Amino acid sequence: MLLGRLLNQDAWLLKQYPTIQKVAERWTSIYEQQGVDAAKAFLLEHKKTHHIDVQVFAETGKILLSDTVKPRTHNIPHKNTKLPAWRQLVEEYTSEQTGNSYLFFYRIPRLELAKWHRTTFWLPISALTITLIVLTIFSLLLTLSITRPLNRLREAVKALGRTAYQKNSLANLANRKDEFGLLAKDFSLMGEHLQTLIDSQRQLLRDVSHELRSPLARLKITLALLERTFSQDKTKLTNRLSLECDRLETLIAEILTLARLDSVPNNKTKISLLPLLEKLQEDAKINAPEQQIDITVTGDLVLNAFPDRLERALYNLIRNALRFNPQEKPLEITAWQHYNEIHITIRDHGIGVSQSYLAEISKPFFRAPGQTVQGYGLGLAISKRAVESHNGRLLLDNHPTGGFIAELILPCN
Repeated sequence: MLLGRLLNQDAWLLKQYPTIQKVAERWTSIYEQQGVDAAKAFLLEHKKTHHIDVQVFAETGKILLSDTVKPRTHNIPHKNTKLPAWRQLVEEYTSEQTGNSYLFFYRIPRLELAKWHRTTFWLPISALTITLIVLTIFSLLLTLSITRPLNRLREAVKALGRTAYQKNSLANLANRKDEFGLLAKDFSLMGEHLQTLIDSQRQLLRDVSHELRSPLARLKITLALLERTFSQDKTKLTNRLSLECDRLETLIAEILTLARLDSVPNNKTKISLLPLLEKLQEDAKINAPEQQIDITVTGDLVLNAFPDRLERALYNLIRNALRFNPQEKPLEITAWQHYNEIHITIRDHGIGVSQSYLAEISKPFFRAPGQTVQGYGLGLAISKRAVESHNGRLLLDNHPTGGFIAELILPCN
């Protein structure tokens, strides 16, 4: 339909129909140089040769040549249609020499126009075919540009479902500057986070199974001895059994606390930092009354945090520091605000940690070699998870003048 309309447009016919090409230019030149009679003779000869009637008007509307057109010709209908037997086209031409404008009316027989259409129909058809081929190629390329990124994302989803997601599997796709690149970046971050959680859970299960073997083995040995011993030794073994049960209960409680840190917490609340630190100071004196704890808080610091998690993180760090801090020196807790972050440092005056183990001590169940203090290696891991749930950071390092320092960096909001 569009092609049919294109082939019948007046502008297209004026440019393409061969028998009216340059008629206006040649007639104007003859009319201005040789006069009316020569111009009329030119149109009559043209009509005799090509069967086209031409009528010319001046820019004032005055008709210049009219006796070359039969008045009835344009009103005779075609024998097979209700359309007139002639197709009328209008062209305006301006002389380059005089600047005068002329209006040309061409009356072309529809039979001649249809015959010309049949002989030249292959030209637009070939152009249309080439256009369709180009559009097809373009559509294929466009389809591939959409389906290939989707296939990569689909493969990444499958890998994530198999818990085998590779960190850089979408690196090339993420470099794109379109919506697929943004989607790949977001999915890559999500995939890395989920894969990290899955790996950490796997490692936690392996570590838990390893750590539970020792107390369970001790319980079995104690029970076996209890069955074989005499009545006078049963009290001692019963106390040993009770102690092992308490240790196992403590270990399981620590493991459950660590596992709960991966769940979605409740809403945050406003917490005044100084009263919280004073409360933890009083709690620490119950377990270590001989230790001195100095608290220095600069300003009225208020945190928007999860109360249970923040308190557990600080409690673990204070308890860990008290284990290594000598009695003759105070444990130092300092807090201040820097821009939109609150810094809390807990420093002991112990022996510190070897530089090679600083990156490992916050991992679950890791205990530095040579450590004499009893523990399960979960305290720092719980503190780190709790701080990270607040979008904060936990920095662990040896103090330059001796001892160990833990720094919590938490956002104010």
